[in-house]
Amino acid sequence: MSKDLTNSEIDRKNVLNNRYAIEAVYERIGWKGIEFEKKVRFTRAQVARLFEVDIRTVNRLLENHQKELEESGYELFTGNRLTAFKEVLKTHFDGRDAQDMDVLSIGEDLGNEWVSVSKISQLGVFTFRAVLNVGMLLTTSERAKEMRSMVLDVVIDVLNQRLGGSAKHINQREEEFLPSAIREFNYRQEFTDAIDRYIAKNPFKYGQLTDAVYKAIFRENAKEYRQILKLHVKDSVRATLYTEILDLIAAYENGFANRLKEEFDRQGAPLRLSEALRLFKVYDSSMDTFVQPLREKARSLMASRDMAFRDALHEKLKDYVGAVSGEEFEKFLGERSKSLDERLEENKEVFKRLKDR
Repeated sequence: MSKDLTNSEIDRKNVLNNRYAIEAVYERIGWKGIEFEKKVRFTRAQVARLFEVDIRTVNRLLENHQKELEESGYELFTGNRLTAFKEVLKTHFDGRDAQDMDVLSIGEDLGNEWVSVSKISQLGVFTFRAVLNVGMLLTTSERAKEMRSMVLDVVIDVLNQRLGGSAKHINQREEEFLPSAIREFNYRQEFTDAIDRYIAKNPFKYGQLTDAVYKAIFRENAKEYRQILKLHVKDSVRATLYTEILDLIAAYENGFANRLKEEFDRQGAPLRLSEALRLFKVYDSSMDTFVQPLREKARSLMASRDMAFRDALHEKLKDYVGAVSGEEFEKFLGERSKSLDERLEENKEVFKRLKDR
């Protein structure tokens, strides 16, 4: 779906929190700032020049979006940090006399007043992430518009490179996916066995009760979920679900399997499908207080991750969409993330031992 970085803070953060995309943008864009405290820095006036706008435009952005820009790396240097930064600036400009320097390179534009480095008592300084943040907010700069287009292209390229061209199974790259998938498979078997034993024969009973679980957790049935993720007919829904969703499904299905047995024992006969569906509503209501925090978290993670990684909006979960954190990007794109095939290869000896028990 089309993203407008100027209007969506969530989309901006999803770019800025993705360090792999930021590193790729830095290499491609060619804006070399000043290294200080192991980060590349730019002064407020440098940022104005980069985007070919008046420094007052940058100042207005700082006034209107101060918290966001500070979170992305903007700082006001004073005291000892400013003194240390001045020394780095002097080295950067080959030791020329500060009075001869272009004040727009090192200071702030206070009207048309020229201020020497020695008299500056505070200096607005941006990291590269904060510079990109400014470019995502500027609507009056053609260079900012070009930068936004390039950034979105880089984000797609980075995802494709790190995921091998498809985000459909990005959920499987998390370390915890495989054990969660195995646990969920076992509980799913108990759930389907309970449906077999305790519900009268009906060709729709598996699908309708599975959909009841899905809707209780993330408000969509299997068909709706498939359409949103554009899954093929043979694609497994559960193979695309995140660990937190799988764990919650396992809890729901295990609990309801036990409920079905209790009701079967009570009435001494298999339940009709309509009775089982009514029983599930009662069961879901009784679970509400207990699972609410887990369900809220699961919905938020699912909606937010699918928006960031799969460019998919779950309309029924749109109120749960938030920015994906840097830690989340590391989890699914970082060095510790691996494909399911790699995980299976690494653990094949473990599976052999389990099989031989």
